[in-house]
This record gives sequence, structure tokens and C-alpha cells, in this order.
Amino acid sequence: MTNGESSMAIEVPEEQARREAKGKAPLLIAGGTRKHQRAAGGGWKKGVAIIDFILRLGATAAALGAAASMGTSDETLPFFTQFFQFQASYDDLPTFTFFVIAMAIVGGYLVLSLPFSIVTIVRPRATGPRVLLLALDTVALTLTTSAAAAGAAIVYLAHNGDPSANWLAICQQYGDFCQEVSGAVVSSFVAVAIFMSLIVFSAFALRKRH
Repeated sequence: MTNGESSMAIEVPEEQARREAKGKAPLLIAGGTRKHQRAAGGGWKKGVAIIDFILRLGATAAALGAAASMGTSDETLPFFTQFFQFQASYDDLPTFTFFVIAMAIVGGYLVLSLPFSIVTIVRPRATGPRVLLLALDTVALTLTTSAAAAGAAIVYLAHNGDPSANWLAICQQYGDFCQEVSGAVVSSFVAVAIFMSLIVFSAFALRKRH
């Protein structure tokens, strides 16, 4: 080995020692650690986004199913006269009409929100679509809850009546009608539960990862 090669072999470890003394080597290690943390953060956020998309599909089916079931609820009793026909339909009650409109709006919103949910899967670290979905989901949850609660109150009266107000229970006569509207109300409460889960997952994904 020549003197030039010997001096180069000595200078390399000395240069590395000086870099470590100045704190440059630990910075490289810390930078690598931060990259791994960012990758891990994007991984679990992508998982949350996939769950969000699946839940939205379920909420869409529940909301549109509730609107369709209530909107097609109709029953005519077999006995009627020339002047009177005993029929029960959802549009006989303004509460059920509001229920159909509200659930149709919620179902339409959920369909339109699916592309934004896909964006959060492709870009799991993007906060804009998540914030937008969180705000709109809160509004949709309020509308769904009000429609479900109002429909449940009328269904309760249809099943049990109110003797103090002389309201008779009609489900003994209109069994099919009551079964359809009851199923619609149950489906709306399923949508409420899914919306609550969506809001929780969105808030969880938006929190800062330390």
C-alpha cells in the first residue's frame, strides 16, 4: 500500500467521525424514522378510508331501502262500499311523506359522496375530502335521525294507538301496511348507526399522529 492510499484510508474514518460528532449521522437516522412513521400513518389512514367506503355503501342501501319501502307502502282492505274505500298509504300522513323525502335526499347524498371516499383511499393523507365528508355527514345524520324518530313515533301509534286521544291502533286491520312502514323505520335507524360510525372514523383519521 502506498502512502497516498494509506492517508485516504485514514481520512475516511476520520471524516465519518467528524460527521458523527457534529450530529449529522443521527439526523439521517431520525429522517429515516420519520419516513417510516409517515408511511405507517398513511397505511392505517388508508385502512380507515376503505372502511369508510364500505360503510357508505351500507348506508346507501339502508337509506334508499327505507325510502323505497315507505314510498311503496299501500294497502286496501278487501271490504268496501260504493262510497267508502278503506285504504292506508304513506302519503295519508305528512310525517311519512317527510320520511320518504328525507331518506331519498340522504340516499342521494351518499351516492354522491362515494367518489370523495374513493379519493381518501387513493390519497389517505389528504385532509380536505375528509373534512368535507365529516361536515356533510353530520348534516345528513341530523336529517336521518329526525326522519327516523318522526317515523318511529307514527309507527308506535299505528301499533298501539293512544286511548287518551281516541287514536285507534290500525295495525290489526292494516297488517301489511304496518309491516312495510316498520321495516322502513328500522332501516332508517340502521342508516343512523352507520352515519355515527362514519363520523367517528372520519374524526379518528383527522387527528394528528404524533
